[in-house]
Order: sequence, then structure tokens, then C-alpha cells
Amino acid sequence: MNTIYLVITVIAAYLLGSVPSAVWAGKIFHRIDIREHGSGNAGATNVIRVLGWKTGIPVMIIDVAKGWMAACLPLLFALADKESGQLTGMQILTGLAAIIGHVYPIFAGFRGGKGVGTTFGVLLALNLFLTLSCLGVFLTVLFTTGYVSISSMSAGIAFPILLFTVFDTPSLAFKIFSVFIAVSLIVTHRKNIGRLIRGEESKFIRKRKKI
Repeated sequence: MNTIYLVITVIAAYLLGSVPSAVWAGKIFHRIDIREHGSGNAGATNVIRVLGWKTGIPVMIIDVAKGWMAACLPLLFALADKESGQLTGMQILTGLAAIIGHVYPIFAGFRGGKGVGTTFGVLLALNLFLTLSCLGVFLTVLFTTGYVSISSMSAGIAFPILLFTVFDTPSLAFKIFSVFIAVSLIVTHRKNIGRLIRGEESKFIRKRKKI
């Protein structure tokens, strides 16, 4: 393994994650900065709430694709053998770089989203069936409560629980990463938690204002 190639790949993953799809979509198609409207979050959920599904769905797809592509970069550039623990560790590293890029994007003044969609894309590349199980948790909680924030945190918490109990893996790095994902989703949703406690959190489906 060439360390220089790995460093370049991690940087590329960060830059990929830094593509601020929500910010650019708002400015290009609606002439607004999405971070100044709704929840102030540069993510697909806020875009859907403020600008509608036609803008929000492409943003969501791009955010997920960023994570998936970043986690596939070590495989694409053959930095390690397939199915090896080393490859998994590299995919986690580049996936984490993309998530950091989404939350702190260099192309948008380091003010990004919470990284849920990008994280989902990374996890899809790492373990498809585990990720789909977490998606099931997300959708179940969303349909039950109507809150994306609670759904995202629930899915994040379910990820390490399902990994340790159902989808076991020999990769220690993957296990550590799963716990990190759960904790980071709670940390990035701390403002939502505050609004939930105060009864001020908005539900996902509501009538939007035209902008």
C-alpha cells in the first residue's frame, strides 16, 4: 500500500463530501441560502420542507451518492485486496472523510448539514443488509412519530446494536465506527433534541411556504 495514494484518496473523499448540494441547489434554483431558512440545516430534509420534493429529492440522492462513492474509492483505486480487513479500514477512513466534508464543507464556508444522507451512503457501501435494516428502523420511527430527527438518531443507535447482535463482523474498525456513527448523530442533532424537549421541533410533513 502506498501511503501517498491513501492520503490523496482521503483528501479526494473529503472534497467529494464537501460538495454542498443543498446550498448550491437553493442558490441556483431558488436564489436563497437554505441555511437561512427552516431549521437552518444544509441537508435534504430542510430542503424538502422549505423548497419542496422536486429540489429535495435530487439533493438527497447526491448526498447519499457522495458517501457511497467515497467509501468505494479505496476499492476503485485497488488500495488493498478485496474482502480484507485492511480494505474495510480504508473504506471507513474515506467514508469518514466524506462525512466530515458534508458537515464542514470547504466549498460552503464549513457550514454544512448533519451528514445523515452521506453517512447512509457510506454504510450502504460497507454493509448493504445492515444498512437496509437501519433504514427500516428509520422509516418505522418516522411513520410513528413524524420526526426525522428522532428517526435519524434511532437508526444511528440501532446500527451498532444490530452490528454486534445480528450482523457480526471480525473488523474491529467497523465496530468502533458503528459506535462513532451512533454518537455523532446524537451530537449533530443536539439542537433538535433541545427543540424536542421544548416542543418546538417541526414534523417532516407540513405545508410549506413558497419561496
